[in-house]
Amino acid sequence: MDNTVDVTIPVEPEAARALEDPQRRAALGRYISSLLRGGRIHDALAEAISDVKREARAAGLTDQEIDAELNIWRAERKT
Repeated sequence: MDNTVDVTIPVEPEAARALEDPQRRAALGRYISSLLRGGRIHDALAEAISDVKREARAAGLTDQEIDAELNIWRAERKT
């Protein structure tokens, strides 16, 4: 990737340690760039959310319980 721009994004400490490796950072940069091209990131995110919801349902949770957990998580993140 000859035409790149550095960006700063917040990540957890464990992820930061994993990204200390320049080759891993470059690979992740290529992956993120490919996801963002043509709006693919939305598709990947929607697919990930769908997978998580499917697993939660398989574990016996209802959509209402899933939504309640998400609301709790969102409220905790705001504080």
